[in-house]
Order: sequence, then structure tokens, then C-alpha cells
Amino acid sequence: MDRRLEDIEETLPRRVVGSPVPAGRGAAVLYVAFFCDTPLEAPSRHHLGQLSTVTLGRGRLRQVRRDPSAQTLELTLPDPWASTEHARLQRVGPFWQIEDRGSRNGVRVNGRSISSEQLADGDLIELGHTLLFYRQEASPPGAEGPDFSPGQGNEVGADFPTLSASLASELFKAWDLAATDLPLLIQGESGTGKEVLARALSARSARPGPFVGVNCGAIPPSLVESELFGHVKGAFTGADSAHPGLIRSAHRGTLFLDEIGDLELGAQAALLRVLQEREVRPVGSARALPVDVRVLSATHRDLDALVEKGAFRADLLARLAGFRLRLPPLWQRREDIGLLIARLLSARRSELGTGLRFEPEAARRLFNYRWPLNIRELDNCLRAATVLARGGAIGEEHLPEQLRAAPGPEPATPPAQLSDADREHREQLILLFREHRGNVSAVARHLGKARTQVQRWLKRYQLDPRDYQE
Repeated sequence: MDRRLEDIEETLPRRVVGSPVPAGRGAAVLYVAFFCDTPLEAPSRHHLGQLSTVTLGRGRLRQVRRDPSAQTLELTLPDPWASTEHARLQRVGPFWQIEDRGSRNGVRVNGRSISSEQLADGDLIELGHTLLFYRQEASPPGAEGPDFSPGQGNEVGADFPTLSASLASELFKAWDLAATDLPLLIQGESGTGKEVLARALSARSARPGPFVGVNCGAIPPSLVESELFGHVKGAFTGADSAHPGLIRSAHRGTLFLDEIGDLELGAQAALLRVLQEREVRPVGSARALPVDVRVLSATHRDLDALVEKGAFRADLLARLAGFRLRLPPLWQRREDIGLLIARLLSARRSELGTGLRFEPEAARRLFNYRWPLNIRELDNCLRAATVLARGGAIGEEHLPEQLRAAPGPEPATPPAQLSDADREHREQLILLFREHRGNVSAVARHLGKARTQVQRWLKRYQLDPRDYQE
């Protein structure tokens, strides 16, 4: 059941006197990520940059009480498995410490029962049947905003919702560019939602024509020009009637070229002519026809690398990439998993019944899995689990074998066990890996160190450079 998130304070001041946020550092963020007993309920995001204390406990309603003057935040969760005063988060320097306040069912961090522990980036916290997710520096300095839950009217877009601050920043750019004719290139792994984003951009464009999607990798090379540009009757054997082609079918609308990196070189040259001249010459015709399309393209491949190898035309890439948008893989936006579960299940609400819920162990598996096939794999997992659960609670036994067999994430070395110098060094490495998108060699060059030395630091601090490849 969806409940309204009540915000006592709608906005936060940009800076509070005596703010404990170090200059130049991003704000820590706490996400109320998933409700096992009410999985369709929207998660929420809470910036911690202006705070010193957060209290978590059970209440009749889900509420947020923020007191900027006292630098406190109180989150009340309608979870019967939680205690009235369940846990407290306290700032300790640049870090946050979580403490069990004598709760009935305890506090877990990454599946381990704890009494008190320093939180590390990416920690999954369990209070009763509620999962929370912690990010150490999830937003840039000065970007702290009000508490937020999708559906309040201030989200990036209902057609592509996210709680991730970095992804939201990309999407705000996308919506600003949606109504222009600028060609956009959407990059990201398969299953990250590139076509969903393209359709959302098309819907916001106000162009009167249709959205026409083309899978460039699925068209046989011998038929590419006929399929894209059309043909006249009798142009070749089997052309018993004229065909307008996919490009002209998108006239005055949006042409979406999916997997553009798979288009062979000859077709690339022909497509380039269409984009330059804004006209199409059907196969077998001596006359070119004008066409008005807005082009969106997508790929999971590195087009710049293909250009260097001579497998993709640089002039075509320049025509397609008026602006680039990058969708991160699902494992880099774990804070969105609860939101995506709610959205995917809501689309099938009528067939699921009213008793849908998850056992905490199963929910933990969903958050800890790396999802190599991204959102598409998550959707398939949920479809199978809801059928196998037969209307009961979804447990670990209802999840695919690859989820049950996958190890949980390696916890980062607890900062409490490190010296002050080591904690500072670890944080500096995290910032550098974010800046260089997880590139170990680039970080080594920046520090003037050997790559093997950086790898030794990664092992010592239990950091994974793939976590910063956004």
C-alpha cells in the first residue's frame, strides 16, 4: 500500500553555521530503499550533509521530521518488525556511525548483526523488514536538497524515475534537450533502459510524427538500404510493391537507431548522406524525397574505439552525437533497486494479488546481486519469483540459481579499525577513482605511483574500482 511521505521541512538552507560537511566533499545520503512487506511503496532519499544525528524507528505513519537548527532528522517507518526507537546514526568526523538502540529484532549491516558500526559507502542496512542504503558522498558539494520520494511532483520524470543523484543530473540535461532537434547518443550496457529513455525523450519533444525504432544489428546487410530508405516497386526481385522505409515512416517524428555501432560501413555512408541532405533516395528511384526526422541513437559499444579502428565513421559519429547521455549499469545504481522493483511489480499489480511481500533474505539477495543483464534481468527474476511463490512471501528459494549462488559484497574495511591517516587516505582514493571513472592506471598516473601499488591499496582497503566506472 502506497503511503504519503510527509515532509515537515520542504527545503534546506544551503549551508548551516557549524556544518560538519568538509569543504569540497559531497554529502552523504541515506535511502529508505525497500519495504519487504509493502514492496509497491515508494522509497525515499535523505541528504545528510547538514545533519549530525538521524533517528530511525517505528510509527503508525511514515514521516520525516527534520530540524535544521538542531541538525537532526527523524525517520518514522510503519514497519511492525521495527522498534519504536530502533537505531541512531551519528556523525563522526566525515563518517557516520550506526548504533542499535536496544531494538527487538536488531540491526543488520550487509547481512551481519551489529550493535555499533562505522558505515561505509554502499552499506545495506536492515531494520525489521525495511532496507536502507547508505552512500558516503552521493551528491556534489552544495547540492543538498529536501527529502524526496518519487510521486511528490518534484521527481526527474515518472517515465524514467531515479533516486540516484548522478543519474538524475544526466536526466535533467536530457529533458532540457528533449524539445530540440539536437541528435542525442544514448550509451550504456544492454538492459539499462536506452529505448525507454528514447521513448521518453520522443514523448517530450512535441513532434507530431511517430516514434520509429530500428534495431541496426538485426537487419541483414543486404537489406539495410531497402529497410532504412525504402524501395520502389520492381527495384529488385521480390519487390512486388513500394516500401517507404523506416526513415520516411518516422517523418516529422523520432527515428531511434538502436545498436548503431552494429551498422556496417556501407550503410553508415548512406545514412550519413541522409542526415546531411535531409532527404532519402529509395532503392530503385532516381528521385530523392525530403524527410524531417529527429534522430536518437543508442549503443552498448565504444564508438570512439570503433572510430580509431576504422570500424565506424568519425563524420557519422559527429552527426549522431550532438550530445551524449550515459546510462549506468544497474549495479552502479543500487539505490534504485527498490524503486525499480516497485515500478516493475506495479505494472502487473492486477495479476499479483494483495499479499505480495518479500522475505528479508530474498530482498537482500536482490540488492547484493551485480545484475550483469541489468533491468531486463531484474524484471525476469521478479516475474519468475512471483509465479513460484504462488501468492505467498517471496523467499530465497524462489529466486534464480545465479542469485542464490552469488556471494554478497565484500564489506569495506571498517574505518573504525583504521588509523586517522589511513581513513583519510582511503577517502582520497575513493574521490580519485570517482574522478577517473574507476581507471586504475589513470589514478596511478595522477599519484605518480606504480599501478601495482594502487592495486595493493585497493586490496588493503577492500575497494572495487568497478564501483566507480560511471
